[in-house]
Amino acid sequence: MDDEEEKPLDPAVEKVRRKLVRFVAINLGLLFAALIAVLIAVVYKSRDAAPPPAVSASEIPVAPGTVLEGEIPLPAGSRIVSQALSGSRLSLDVELSGGGRAILLYDLSERRVVGRFALVPQ
Repeated sequence: MDDEEEKPLDPAVEKVRRKLVRFVAINLGLLFAALIAVLIAVVYKSRDAAPPPAVSASEIPVAPGTVLEGEIPLPAGSRIVSQALSGSRLSLDVELSGGGRAILLYDLSERRVVGRFALVPQ
């Protein structure tokens, strides 16, 4: 039983052990404080971030009982292959008379073509 009993440490070793314990405690405290600061910053920034605006067809003002009318200028001899609507933007996949293809982006609220993208093979 005497061998299992702990013997008191040498005073020099005890001094080093205390310094090491103090060093670990201070570093863990600093690490914890830095972690809390980062979490606070993330929460603060996420509160200020505005959600992306929802796009809907209601952006186009239409009085009840009326029908929207208009014209979309297409190149002569072209043919619409497909279309897609997202909010107030209409995407038209157009096959041109010269054999090429293009995507026209039409804004319904502004009633004009806002983009034209040629599809070219590579």
